[in-house]
Amino acid sequence: MTLYDLVAPGLDTCAEPRYRITEIRDADPLGADALLAALPAMNRDADVAALTVALRTLVPDLDRVSEWCVIEALAAMRDLGMLLGSLKRHGVQPVAAVPEVLPVLEELARRTDMVPRDTVHHYTTWNPLGPRQRMYTGHEMEAHLQEAVRMVFPSLVAALDTCGQLARLEPYDPGFALALDRTAQHVQAMVDAIDFTIANVSPSYFARTLRPYFEEVDVAGRDYLGPAAAQVPLWLVDLTVWQCDRPHPGYDAFLDESVEYSLPAWRDFHATHKGGVSAVSKLSAALSWETVHQLPPQLLASAHSLARVLRILKTFRARHIGIARKAYSDEVRLYDEGSGGAPVALLRSVLDLTRDNETLVRQATERPRPSAA
Repeated sequence: MTLYDLVAPGLDTCAEPRYRITEIRDADPLGADALLAALPAMNRDADVAALTVALRTLVPDLDRVSEWCVIEALAAMRDLGMLLGSLKRHGVQPVAAVPEVLPVLEELARRTDMVPRDTVHHYTTWNPLGPRQRMYTGHEMEAHLQEAVRMVFPSLVAALDTCGQLARLEPYDPGFALALDRTAQHVQAMVDAIDFTIANVSPSYFARTLRPYFEEVDVAGRDYLGPAAAQVPLWLVDLTVWQCDRPHPGYDAFLDESVEYSLPAWRDFHATHKGGVSAVSKLSAALSWETVHQLPPQLLASAHSLARVLRILKTFRARHIGIARKAYSDEVRLYDEGSGGAPVALLRSVLDLTRDNETLVRQATERPRPSAA
């Protein structure tokens, strides 16, 4: 049993096919199990010829693809993606080497309503466990990194609901603090996952061995990022908690690029809430109207709950920066930017924004107030 199984009971029964994790993991529509078991050896030997033959062997007929359900299409993109990333790591554009894969990637993208290559969801959550697990290197640290990302998926699914509730409530509503408290529980999974990563994945292994497999791949003249952990959408929480009405050019541009790599329902969530009013703004407005010395209990509870969520977000981001600085230090780095396209400087900016919002909420509840007339 994995950590995922402990926190995701019942998720596979959801009607949304992208949440039917076990079914996607079990699916092998390309018959790729045996071939992908040999992938780490091919990558170790930098055997471009074998990788090219492997990709060509797995490319299905379009007629077959048109008959697949979403679950089979997701599994097929997962398996083709392992070879896309492997070929690019060794300096070969995979679609140029195997042109017949292009219409298949485009059809799989259409059938799954996602980008025409694999994402972090394919590489982690939808990846089989045990002997069938797909890996570039076969190294224990790669498996740990996959598990770390896998740990947070159920919490992000749950956060979609609680943040949606939060967006419909006001700070005086009892449900406002409750939605924030539940969101805090979900976000804590991100902290647990990054602690797990720190304990089990060395920055040098990630930077020098694994990071090259997440390079961009050209599909029909456009570059698509590899299955980067940065695609794990913590912005789902940022959006409704503080970000939707507090723009930052760098973070906004990063989100615009990252959103397309997420699940369709999560993209819809972003489109619905990006022009809304954040929880921080709602609370700030409510506090500005209060002139009594002692705040109403419900408003105070909302402020404390909001500060707690922001504190957990701050903790995650501070630890993430610590990892990123080591992985992209001058001594070990092969790239200037993270696998999701963000430089360390942007991570610092988002941490500062999170800290500023936490300070704003905390100070607003602490400032002296006149007694009511």
